Amino acid sequence: MELHTQSGNGGSGRVRRASSGRRLCGFTFVELMVVIAIIVILISMAIPIYSRSIARAKESVLKNNLFTLRTVIDNYTFDKQKAPQSLQDLVTDGYLREIPMDPITASNQTWKIIMEDATQSVSQNEPGIFDVRSGSDKIGLDGTPYSDW
Repeated sequence: MELHTQSGNGGSGRVRRASSGRRLCGFTFVELMVVIAIIVILISMAIPIYSRSIARAKESVLKNNLFTLRTVIDNYTFDKQKAPQSLQDLVTDGYLREIPMDPITASNQTWKIIMEDATQSVSQNEPGIFDVRSGSDKIGLDGTPYSDW
């Protein structure tokens, strides 16, 4: 069996068999390594962008949930002339269907509740919830802790 290399117009320098007329095709090890290196570089650039977009989405949901909770607490306080004693009061009295989830901690049980000062409360006999914040100890993309939002 005689081996010849292709040359001339359009020849790629690949080896073919003269007797059968079939070309041996394939990629060299170097070509495969270059392709794998390019793929690794593209993936390493995409992962941080993807992670940041996930964090932005969670922050957006957190802001929306905090706005909703604060609005509902204010509505409850105005309607009942006293602040709610717990977040469950908002559900029980029909202001919420369920307590929203803190997307950073992935739980609806980790909200940090801030009680109002008894001297400044609407009902001084029963001070209730004044504000609510995230129970997470993580830092947001803007550099402030989620628990300060």
